[in-house]
Amino acid sequence: MAVDDKNISYRIYLVAVFIFVMAIAIVVKLTNIQWVEGDYYRKLAKQRTVRNFVIPANKGNIYSADGSLLATSIPNYEIRFDAKAPKTETFEKYVKALSDSLATVLDKTGSYFEKDLRKARANKNRYYLIARNLSYTEYVKIKGFPLFNLGAFKGGIIIEQETVRKHPIGKIAERTIGYDRIDPATGVEVGKGIEWAFKNYLNGKDGKILKQKIAKGQWKPIRDVNEVDPQDGFDVISTIDVFIQDIAHHALLKQLEEYEADHGCVVVMETETGHVKAISNLGRAEDGSYYETTNYAVAESHEPGSTFKLVDLMAILEDKVADTSTVFDSHGGEVRYYGRAVRDSHRGGYGKISLARGFELSSNTVMVQAVYDNYKSNPSKFVNHINSYGLNKTLGLHFQGEGRPYIPQPGDKHWSGVSLPWMAFGYGVSVTPMQTLALYNSIANNGVMVKPQFVSEIKEWNKTIKKFDVEVINPKVCSPETIKKIRAVLLNVVKKGTGSKLYSKDFSMAGKTGTAQVNYGGKEGKSALYYASSFVGYFPADHPKYSCIVVVHKPNTSKNNYYGADVAGPVFKRIAQKIFTDAPSTNKIKQLDSKISKQEISYDKYDIESRKKSNQIPDLKGMPGMDAIALLENLGLKVRVNGVGKVKKQSLQAGENISKNTTIVLELS
Repeated sequence: MAVDDKNISYRIYLVAVFIFVMAIAIVVKLTNIQWVEGDYYRKLAKQRTVRNFVIPANKGNIYSADGSLLATSIPNYEIRFDAKAPKTETFEKYVKALSDSLATVLDKTGSYFEKDLRKARANKNRYYLIARNLSYTEYVKIKGFPLFNLGAFKGGIIIEQETVRKHPIGKIAERTIGYDRIDPATGVEVGKGIEWAFKNYLNGKDGKILKQKIAKGQWKPIRDVNEVDPQDGFDVISTIDVFIQDIAHHALLKQLEEYEADHGCVVVMETETGHVKAISNLGRAEDGSYYETTNYAVAESHEPGSTFKLVDLMAILEDKVADTSTVFDSHGGEVRYYGRAVRDSHRGGYGKISLARGFELSSNTVMVQAVYDNYKSNPSKFVNHINSYGLNKTLGLHFQGEGRPYIPQPGDKHWSGVSLPWMAFGYGVSVTPMQTLALYNSIANNGVMVKPQFVSEIKEWNKTIKKFDVEVINPKVCSPETIKKIRAVLLNVVKKGTGSKLYSKDFSMAGKTGTAQVNYGGKEGKSALYYASSFVGYFPADHPKYSCIVVVHKPNTSKNNYYGADVAGPVFKRIAQKIFTDAPSTNKIKQLDSKISKQEISYDKYDIESRKKSNQIPDLKGMPGMDAIALLENLGLKVRVNGVGKVKKQSLQAGENISKNTTIVLELS
């Protein structure tokens, strides 16, 4: 018995010692937590209960020169379903109604949704995707559907929102408008175009607010001195004119499709200011369609061919080493330098013709002789002219990836005996379409070379934050006398030269054709030789308002028309005539108190139609779009419109009876 008592005593002592040791350990740990690691745990507790949240700034919009919205930010919604959240009886009660409701908004059947919702329920899927990329209207509608209208905890609806950038005018000028986003693969911010170049203005500055965690994962704002309000981004006003942009885009697209070309670009620029009113860059996809993928006008530096001959004429006339009347022998259409031939596209040449006529007919032999004969002993004098025109350096545009020009300089390791004659007809040099346009624009602008601009100002509502004034690159590229002679020759190119197919007695244009062999040293396959067709000039010829360049790469040669006048020229003409047919060049309004007969006729026609009490569709062809919309809406019709201008087509024919909630589509032009 004594032994048992003794054993019990040992056990009690052992337990007491263990408890004592544990108590000491707890005290040590508490002391360590309180004093040694106290700061760490206090910081951790604060992080879990109090946190700084970012308040995103609203990104600014991009507008066209005429006030149209080119880029804006809109909310984008994604809806998911927590299949475990609703109770069984609630789920069974509403699943059929929810499925049928979803089918009315989303492009699937009610049975499809019911099957998937039940499958998600069986698999205990807490994040089943219902739909993504929803508009606000669609989100509100779905949020009110049976089951989902019970909320997140009872109905299982999960709503995720993000802001996305949209281009209201679609794919037109998409590459120039550009983008600014985070690359999901690298996490690095990347971008192109106006969005990227002016992101510091557009993005604004995010704010921050301190919040405290409360029940059910919700956070309550804590208002304190550290709160920072977001600063919304500024709006960017571009120089793009949507009307001209639309004309340029479709004129280029039509020609690319007709000639099955690889890619092309067109730029329309305001002569005095350098404001780019339209720019389109289209490349061919594998399926034969065309998209804006690369800004060829800015980024693609290549041999220009005959459009470079303007440099020859400017230098020669400025140095007075020859005149437009100086006669040269085309030598049967071929001359040789260091064993290499320079040939005219016209077999047999042009005989003996003047320098001006040689330019008008784009004679390689004439232009090369004029340059080589006068500068062979001092090629630097000729090259210095090119450098003074700024063609040896980039324009310094805001955009990323501006193509680098190449002008060989005497004394360089790449300079050879053929460098000078080859430069004279646009080979052995490399410039971008935008550089070529800037040079021709200087002739239209009486010798003043201005920098092309894509943005005119930065605004905050109606307040101008920054204005981009006209930037002069070279105030005088050549003398007024030279300008006068060159403009006469450029006009004759269209009247009786290589661009004569474009001539119209009702509308004057001036410019130069170009047909360059690209990659003539390449091998078969993708790198094989092909042609680049171009036309660059200005209009109207007597008082230039706009300058324009069109470049089309790799037109289908099986059509036997790959020359600049045939491929690029028609795009130029279509743009020029469309602009001045539909958009008068004057912005002054005279005789405000007098009636304009055209307007009176239009109003009378609308008034007569609007007074008719009829239940039949009226004939709207030829009626201004706004008048047609007003008339149809007065008749109780819903109207959808494509395009601008007057009614060209109507989806419902005149004389058809009007039914309730009828929608009519008008095509304007």
